[in-house]
Amino acid sequence: MNLFDVYPLFDINIVKGKGCHVWDENGTEYLDLYGGHAVISIGHAHPHYVEMISNQVATLGFYSNSVINKLQEQVAERLGKVCGYDDYSLFLINSGAEANENALKLASFYNGRTRVVSFNKAFHGRTSLAVEVTNNPKIIAPINDCGHVTYLPLNDIEAMKNELAKGDVCAVIIEGIQGVGGIQLPTDEFMQALREACTAHNTILVLDEIQSGYGRSGKFFAHQYNGIKADIITVAKGIGNGFPMAGILISPMFTPVYGQLGTTFGGNHLACSAALAVLDVIGQENLVENAAKVGEYLMTELKKFPQIKEVRGRGLMIGLEFEEPIKELRLKLLKEQHVFTGVSGTNVLRLLPPLCLSMEEANLFLERFRKVL
Repeated sequence: MNLFDVYPLFDINIVKGKGCHVWDENGTEYLDLYGGHAVISIGHAHPHYVEMISNQVATLGFYSNSVINKLQEQVAERLGKVCGYDDYSLFLINSGAEANENALKLASFYNGRTRVVSFNKAFHGRTSLAVEVTNNPKIIAPINDCGHVTYLPLNDIEAMKNELAKGDVCAVIIEGIQGVGGIQLPTDEFMQALREACTAHNTILVLDEIQSGYGRSGKFFAHQYNGIKADIITVAKGIGNGFPMAGILISPMFTPVYGQLGTTFGGNHLACSAALAVLDVIGQENLVENAAKVGEYLMTELKKFPQIKEVRGRGLMIGLEFEEPIKELRLKLLKEQHVFTGVSGTNVLRLLPPLCLSMEEANLFLERFRKVL
């Protein structure tokens, strides 16, 4: 049996990682400015993370959600305190798409509506509802195209107000910073107007912080730059540093109803031990502050490169837009300079390194980047 071919792959087999570096099977070392697609938050093979997971799997790897799991309670309490949403509830699942799927379902249970507003260039996942609110016709199968979604231009306040004024919108889902869309930032004015309009029309505001959250932007959630609070926040990627995990932070306005939401694997003992290790390291090593400091330095230095059309982002979520396609540039960085980076569309190079990226490693990237330019 062969693997179903869904990704174009680089001919590199990564077998080891440490901090912001990975090694292939031939022993070649790479600087990781991609973090496995923003998943690696505290660095590869962090000793505390390894110890926590090892100890947990040696004790109890899994039991179902039909019994009390004290680790889930610890994750909820600690996450609430560190992110400033300690009065919210937490529902733990397995992936970002699943988080967005359940968030939209919960919103529809709440107000009984079926229409959703999303935004141009949005990406929210590949499951049924999550892919329908993703603005990419190429990945929306006919069975998923159910007419639930209206896409609007990001930061167009009038278009947003007019749509919500119709009074039948169940939810608005928006990324704290658009990742796949090219590191596009919603403005403070837009987000504040969106919050006001959602409140006025009994529409649920869902903040997708799957890529932009967990400290990546230099605040715990990117929307905290905008001075607003969401009704539901979805998290994944960095929450488990590579262990499959996700969560939904749910406002006190929602009342739990047995049977509406559920999961088999979500919030299992191993996943929770990974999440607790991540929270430990983020706090002990000041990684949110580090992301803000190193990210600001990187963006300042990158703006000095005349070849780059625009530098966008916050913290360690950075997009470099070029006039021309960057496929060859990215390949040269990987093959010649041994640097992993990401891409958004055809012209944007995306940087999503672990939050522990040091100033020395940032300068190493700038040195190698300068060589390929």
